[in-house]
Amino acid sequence: MRVTAVIPARYASTRFPGKPLALIAGRPMIEQVYRRVAQSKTVDRVIVATDDQRIELAVEAFGGDVVMTRTDHPTGTDRLAEVAARLDAELVVNVQGDEPLIDPTMIDQAVRPLIDNPAIEMGTLKSRIDLVDDFYSPNVVKVVTDRNGFALYFSRAPIPFIRDLTREQVADRIFDLALFRHVGLYVYRRDFLLRYPTLPATPLEGLENLEQLRALENGTGLFVAETTFESHGVDTPEDLTRVEALMSDQ
Repeated sequence: MRVTAVIPARYASTRFPGKPLALIAGRPMIEQVYRRVAQSKTVDRVIVATDDQRIELAVEAFGGDVVMTRTDHPTGTDRLAEVAARLDAELVVNVQGDEPLIDPTMIDQAVRPLIDNPAIEMGTLKSRIDLVDDFYSPNVVKVVTDRNGFALYFSRAPIPFIRDLTREQVADRIFDLALFRHVGLYVYRRDFLLRYPTLPATPLEGLENLEQLRALENGTGLFVAETTFESHGVDTPEDLTRVEALMSDQ
């Protein structure tokens, strides 16, 4: 089964303009992400999708595969779908371009369920929450799943709501409560990905500002595999410093 990983990369960013080209350990961040994704055992091809010539030139400079896309895409998924329309891959993986420490095994963990089960149209990842502040933070997206591993809901609110425990009691039992954060890596069957941007925006998607809720509200089964690996995204220059320190420790 052919699997292509696509890394959407935009130059414009409110908090960190030019983020994909920021240097980490002497290499542009987009190169660090690309090289890690290329180590995945399930991925056959890695592509950077961008609408900026500066990023295109940077990817070409390190020998990466890059395609230019339209500039008017409202979301990264729309950009991904434009690229997918040109591919013959059965599965398309959406990897965030600001994850320079992504472990290749995480990609394999997300891809494998769709290889094993043709009925799954979309997949993603979750990891255990081990800090009570993360559980209550609106910046950390939580996910709850059914017994078969399919998403029931994603939310910025603390879900499930723990009725009989105070915040302090939740902190004491955080390792026993099986609370999960969503890890924003997605795998799509190509045919579904091409349909996805045409689905109408949905009420819960708008309220939570979480695009994956569109899939759930339209009745798509979204499989959520568990990973024990940590995700270290870069949203600010301060995050870049932190990630570079983590990378030097590896």
